[in-house]
Amino acid sequence: MQDILKKYFGYDEFRPLQKEIIERVLSGKDSVVLMPTGGGKSLCFQLPAMMMDGIVVVISPLISLMKDQVDALNKKGINAELINSTLSQNEIIFIMNKVKTGKIKIPYIAPERLSVPGFEEFLHNLKLKVNELLFFTA
Repeated sequence: MQDILKKYFGYDEFRPLQKEIIERVLSGKDSVVLMPTGGGKSLCFQLPAMMMDGIVVVISPLISLMKDQVDALNKKGINAELINSTLSQNEIIFIMNKVKTGKIKIPYIAPERLSVPGFEEFLHNLKLKVNELLFFTA
């Protein structure tokens, strides 16, 4: 865990509660995490994503946060994309296909996507396993 923290995120140590939360996530336990802005919530799902097979689906209502995090992850060599209202239908289909084929490790999805006909089926067809994660952020 420390190696991944350093390699991908550039940190030598965790912030308060991050390690405990990550260990809980990795053990497959459900968690509700409330942390202040800038408290390090994102690392609590991004780091486990790097330690697990499969994908981590992140549901986030904040388009600018999604973009910032996806850009930062891609710069670190972690394949991430976002699906929200800023994209054309063709871009969304392209990204969905990349997710289906396993080319995206962390797709960020806007919550309103869940009400789009066929999108819930897309998520179900990903065949998420117990060890794969779904996170809601704000």
